[in-house]
Amino acid sequence: MSTGTGRTVGQVAKVAAVTVRTLHHYDEIGLLSPQGRTASGYRRYADADLDRLQQILFYRELGFPLEEIAAVLDDGSVSPAEHLRRRHELLTARIGHLQELAAAVERAMEAQKMGIQLTPEEKSEVFGPGYRESWEAEAERTWGEGDPWKESRRRTGGYRKEDWQRIKAEAGALDERMVQALAGGLAPGSGRAMDLAEAHRQHITEHYYPCGYEIHRGLAAMYLADPRFTATYEQLAPGLAHWLHDAIIANAGRAASR
Repeated sequence: MSTGTGRTVGQVAKVAAVTVRTLHHYDEIGLLSPQGRTASGYRRYADADLDRLQQILFYRELGFPLEEIAAVLDDGSVSPAEHLRRRHELLTARIGHLQELAAAVERAMEAQKMGIQLTPEEKSEVFGPGYRESWEAEAERTWGEGDPWKESRRRTGGYRKEDWQRIKAEAGALDERMVQALAGGLAPGSGRAMDLAEAHRQHITEHYYPCGYEIHRGLAAMYLADPRFTATYEQLAPGLAHWLHDAIIANAGRAASR
């Protein structure tokens, strides 16, 4: 369709805070091809194009590769309402991830304030070999002095190395119960599976921060959306991340129906 109406590529770039080169690239790969063109062939972006660009930028912010974004947006079986629901789940998952990140580094931050130092070896021992000290600065920049940060600080500020080891052992025992449930063919929607999901939620609530069912749903979404968390559970047992996700969703539904 050739038309002189709509926004120019420069205008769209300014409004969306992206470069013209980025918009050209999106057009070249078919991710965002504007509906309009002038008689001279210049791009013209309609409102629908801007809506699609907003969705693209949202998924890019969450780290999705361009080819995956294209597959998500071009899925004709997904309604606009479903897209909004997915985006809400992903945002909730990001919040959950940052909350867990804050909890994971609280001990180190409080140790510094209290004059207690954990060596790099102790941090690796307590938090796992994948722990990165740069996460501490990331969490502080993200949460600052917000309520979740303060609550996590209050709960974990007095933890010692032995406390973290005990908490880690409890989490490991729960992980093993879930692995056995998966290996035994236990359906994630069964009562026993939902009980394990509830134990998972209670573990977070007891040791880190109040984990309501909506937050727990967000964590479940994150376990599938964030490759780092997916890998954590898949290393325990193939399929465990999806099983736990489904068990958490089922448990939240059970709680809502009571």
